[in-house]
Amino acid sequence: MSTLFATPEADPKHAEDMPKKKRTTGANGPAARNSTRKGKAAKGRATAESMAAMQRDISVSEFFAKNRHLLGFDNPRKAMLTTVKEAVDNALDACEEAGILPEIFVKVLPLSETRFKITIRDNGPGIVRSQIENIFGKLLYGSKFHRMKMSRGQQGIGISAAGMYGLMTTGKPVLIISKTSKRKPAHEVLLKIDTQKNKPVVVSDTEHPEDDPLFTDGRGTQVEIELEGKYLKGRQSIDEYLEQTAIANPHAAITYVTPANETIEFPRTVDELPEEPKEIKPHPKGIELGTLLQMMERTDATQLGAFLQNDFCRVSLAKANEISEKAKLTNRTWLKTITHDDAERIFKAIQEVKLTSPPTNCLAPIGSKALLAGLLKEVKAEFYTASTRPPAVYRGNPFQIEVGIAFGGDLPNEDHARVIRFANRVPLLYQQSACSSFKAVLEAGWKNYGLGQPKGSLPVGPLVVMIHMASVWVPFTSESKEAIADYDEIRKEMKLALQECGRKLGIYLRRRKRMQHESERRGIFERYIGEIARSCEAITGTSAKDIYEALLKQAEEKTAKADQELDEEGNFVGRKKKKSSSPNGSLDRDDDVVIVEDRLPRAEEEDEADDAAGTGLFEKETPAPKRKKKVVRKKKKKVLRKKR
Repeated sequence: MSTLFATPEADPKHAEDMPKKKRTTGANGPAARNSTRKGKAAKGRATAESMAAMQRDISVSEFFAKNRHLLGFDNPRKAMLTTVKEAVDNALDACEEAGILPEIFVKVLPLSETRFKITIRDNGPGIVRSQIENIFGKLLYGSKFHRMKMSRGQQGIGISAAGMYGLMTTGKPVLIISKTSKRKPAHEVLLKIDTQKNKPVVVSDTEHPEDDPLFTDGRGTQVEIELEGKYLKGRQSIDEYLEQTAIANPHAAITYVTPANETIEFPRTVDELPEEPKEIKPHPKGIELGTLLQMMERTDATQLGAFLQNDFCRVSLAKANEISEKAKLTNRTWLKTITHDDAERIFKAIQEVKLTSPPTNCLAPIGSKALLAGLLKEVKAEFYTASTRPPAVYRGNPFQIEVGIAFGGDLPNEDHARVIRFANRVPLLYQQSACSSFKAVLEAGWKNYGLGQPKGSLPVGPLVVMIHMASVWVPFTSESKEAIADYDEIRKEMKLALQECGRKLGIYLRRRKRMQHESERRGIFERYIGEIARSCEAITGTSAKDIYEALLKQAEEKTAKADQELDEEGNFVGRKKKKSSSPNGSLDRDDDVVIVEDRLPRAEEEDEADDAAGTGLFEKETPAPKRKKKVVRKKKKKVLRKKR
């Protein structure tokens, strides 16, 4: 046995009998080593004081400068589109609020392969000098966030974020020229944004009377932003955005100068401004308990009844009294005496009391006629229809859904349908699959209306679907405002509007199909009438010409539908309009349907195509050889029976 295992120290049985060793306290002892470890750990760890010294506040502009993808500045191409979008949206809002028919000028000037100067000019009311730096050099600054009123802008981020992106990528500040009156000179301001403080820094501020020719009406605003970008045509481009903006805003005239120095005009098709929306107050059904407590702290009212009537819409004196009684309070209860438990009872009482839906004069929908005018201008189709749903509510916010569809014409036959999405008249070009409107199109059931639709996909055919949501607060999925959140109430209204348009399209397609079928029948008759007339003349001696004319007249009578034409409302010309019992079951008396006869498919061309392919109606019938086979089978059966 090894001496190593024989020593008492190694034997566990003798461990208790051995004397304990004294702890070494020298420089190399265990205590010294432990103290060294603690010292090293103490030096590496942070204390509360050191952590507190490193903490500081973060400005909103500094946050978005590092997370610019949240605002739509993911890549150079998208950054250019977002810049144009934010500037054009602000220009349209300003013109409409001032009661001016918008005239927008957009120019994209290439300075190098990856650097562009974007210029946007409008004929709006202009901006007063004291507000220029706050609007263009400060994030989360504006007048639209707290208003319960439909507008394109909501957050006060867009145009200042575009200037911040240009400053970060090129180092060049934003140039703003504004003129508020013919009597006042134009102000030219060059500014940049301090991202650490979220404050504007004015580089220069001068008056420029020589800039007056830019504004023919004596007022307006021009913005120039130099940035890094990438220009490409096609889908999700500046060209597509302006084209769709012209569809949703037919009252606006837009001039666009491309990087290739080509000028594209989007003329005005409607000479009337949309009705100005009115600002409303919050609806009690759309608030939460915390919001209710904050409103009680900030209100100018002193008593509960006055607070409910003045700070909310749709709350009358009787409804305020009912809410107070359910909360075991009175209209004269002082707000300063209301406790948290009282506020909870008030909140529960609001949910139990029946209140009228919020007013809808805060919305400015496009309207079916203006929507059809926009589609007619930009989409070359043969059939157009539109539908506007009655206003609805989500979370206390009123909203309205409009849908327009275009079918046939020059649209591609074998591609999937194209979905055009809008929110408060602003095109949404990105994140289509995440949008509530796209999901509503998938669920509409287009097979019921004569179109093919693969499972889980868009319908296939020459179809363009346009969906517009108007609301005082559109629930976007992100700060870049690219997709509408999927609320059940919103998707339901979209689906109902799509189905209403789909029913009209189904009626139209069935009528066209019947007319084409009758035209095919007549073509078959005409193909053989000449031969029949000559044969009858040889048998009876009657003039072949008379027989031909008689047979042709009879063929025309039997296929009279082939000669009928559809008017602009989808009705047969010459037929008296009858009032339909179902509003969606017929196109009669429907002002929301337009049919362009020049773009309809011609039956003669289809017949020629069938002749060239050798697929006539007679050739589709059961051929003679099949009938012979049946006869032979019958004979075989008889023979077998005889043998048995």
